Amino acid sequence: MTKADIAALLALGAAFFIAVGDVIHQRSAHDVTDEKVGHLELFSRLLRDREWWLGSVIAAVGFGLQAAALGLGSVLMVQALLVTSLLFALPLNARATHHPVSVAQWSWAALLAAAVAVIVTVGNPTPGHSRAALEVWTGVVAVLGPALVLCIVGARMLAGRPTAAVLLGVVSGALWGVFAVLTKAVVDRLGHGVWAVLTAPELYVWAAVGVAATAWQQSSFRAGSLAASLPTMTVVEPLVASVLGVLVLGETLRPGDRGWALLVAAIAAMVVATVALARSEATPADR
Repeated sequence: MTKADIAALLALGAAFFIAVGDVIHQRSAHDVTDEKVGHLELFSRLLRDREWWLGSVIAAVGFGLQAAALGLGSVLMVQALLVTSLLFALPLNARATHHPVSVAQWSWAALLAAAVAVIVTVGNPTPGHSRAALEVWTGVVAVLGPALVLCIVGARMLAGRPTAAVLLGVVSGALWGVFAVLTKAVVDRLGHGVWAVLTAPELYVWAAVGVAATAWQQSSFRAGSLAASLPTMTVVEPLVASVLGVLVLGETLRPGDRGWALLVAAIAAMVVATVALARSEATPADR
């Protein structure tokens, strides 16, 4: 098998373990307390919850597989395949909540999977470099930072509505997208020895972004149903990571002259399927 094939298998394995971790985390976020708490207080309580730590360990296995995949393949390919975590999470969550997945939901999930397959195969993503200059990352922060702050403010204003979970899911998904790109840089430094990793500035930013992404993820899970939060994170993460892969790491898509229309249609189908899943799975309490 080629490196790309191995990376694809590792990405699918990562999607499964991350899905299991997400389902456990979502339940923990709702069960840890009945009180209305802020983002920091919620995260603090979850750090003392055994079930949440179980989900974290399982998710960590997924992140390890994701890192291995990023070491072999492009961010564009790996992150697109991670969208399939939603396909694993749907039946797992249905079993946990005793609410079976409907035929319509499976249809939308199938469309989502097909769209991802088209993006990976027709898009023909190629790797770029593993690291970017400080000025490039400064531009990313200048653009992405204010957008995420607006999402956080909007979620606070719309507290109690499904939209709040979606907005917080955007924040978490975007941070996980940045985390993925930084992961590729950290993995690249591993090839130069432990000291090279410890002296790489990406390592410390990577750790901070990972903690922040986890905290906002739990807030999103608590703000609404898994259907409102997880699909949003699942799509926003690869979209942000893919854009950064192109703009920051210089990765490219090579669909050919006739492939661009199909690629655009696949991206649109992925977004539509995700929105449909979020709407169809919203619980009565969320509507």
